[in-house]
Amino acid sequence: MSPNSLILSRRRLLAGAAATTGLALAAPVVRAQPARHRVVILGGGIGGTTAAKYIALTNPGVSVTLIDRDRTYYTCPRSNDVIVGVHDMRTITFTHDAVMSRYGVTGVFGEIVGVDRDRRQVAMADGTRVPYDRLIVSPGVDLVYDSVWGYSEEVADTVMPHGWHAGRQTELLRDQLKAVPQGGRVIIVAPPNPYRCPPGPYERASMMAEWMQHHNPTGKVLILDPKNAFTKDGPFKAGWERLYGFGTDKAVLEWIPAAEGGLVSAVEPGTMTVEAAGGRIRGDLVNVIPAMRAGRLAGTLGLTNGDGWCPVDQSTFRSDLAEDTHVIGDACIAGAMPKSGYAANSQAKLVAHVIRAELAGEPLPVPTFANACYSLVGESYGVSIASIYEVDPAGEIVNVAGSGGVSPVDDAPNRPVLEAVYQKNWHRTFAADVFS
Repeated sequence: MSPNSLILSRRRLLAGAAATTGLALAAPVVRAQPARHRVVILGGGIGGTTAAKYIALTNPGVSVTLIDRDRTYYTCPRSNDVIVGVHDMRTITFTHDAVMSRYGVTGVFGEIVGVDRDRRQVAMADGTRVPYDRLIVSPGVDLVYDSVWGYSEEVADTVMPHGWHAGRQTELLRDQLKAVPQGGRVIIVAPPNPYRCPPGPYERASMMAEWMQHHNPTGKVLILDPKNAFTKDGPFKAGWERLYGFGTDKAVLEWIPAAEGGLVSAVEPGTMTVEAAGGRIRGDLVNVIPAMRAGRLAGTLGLTNGDGWCPVDQSTFRSDLAEDTHVIGDACIAGAMPKSGYAANSQAKLVAHVIRAELAGEPLPVPTFANACYSLVGESYGVSIASIYEVDPAGEIVNVAGSGGVSPVDDAPNRPVLEAVYQKNWHRTFAADVFS
């Protein structure tokens, strides 16, 4: 059965709910005031929660409902800090309580099973129907486990965690790092493009290398990469050279690009072995970050293309495949913008203003976006990248010429220290912008 066949209509109920006889007639409905425009947001991560907050702020006459499976959200930003013990889980744990109580957003928590586009209702697993006039979908990413032969969700949940959905995976990776024997090897299998948080694997490797220096001084961290370059690779490598002896015989951290045999095709969980183009390598901790695609909900709702991502009008983030639906965040195709929390936050704010303009009968806002990303090469050594984006005449999001940039690679000793401070302060203020 194709994902598109799972969309509800008057003539066809979602397969997963078909056993509930009379669902369309008997199911309870969450009702908003009929005179108010009803915006329903699917997904309570960074993009979805930002959208809920800013739509409520900019559109006081609109009814806003946020639907998510879980009441608690764990941010991927700073999860690498938790893995190495710099912070605990409280640093990355948030709820939607403040957005609900302060901005009048209605929260609905449970499993979404489909959308009835004819009736404009979101169907929940418990039989509840949530009506909408406008739908915003922010489903995040799904991991394509079988992109690496021998890898699976079961393997990820037990012996070879990915750590790319924060929460239990973060804790599992933290516990396995602590269990690496003295002189042991950590292998990080980096993902192919495109994927969530482009510098994330390299920050993780950096923080693990620093942890090794303190707790396992003869241990090593090895990155196997299907790519030959990565975001901020210049300042990352400079930091690795300064902190971890990168490129020397005594290096704590090693990076193997595709050109040197870094492409991984298979894993053997039973022996903790990785099959790379350059040969078989055994690790004491194997962190596999597989290929990615738009979150499962996007496929279920028929919002994805053949590549597994969501095509949108990049000026408004309206779906190319569904009426009255916007897709934001990591799941959408957004031109030059990376798949990052900051990008999702920026896209959500634009959509809030698009809705305000359309309801007021005003011209649409001229879309401008920002992205900033701070990464830690060590606890007190930061690097960053930033850019401003606009939509070109062809409708594609592009970098504004001359905007932003990457941390310079120079000998200024205080620069990386300051960038590490900026990273920590950024996360605090960013999380507050999203969740409070």
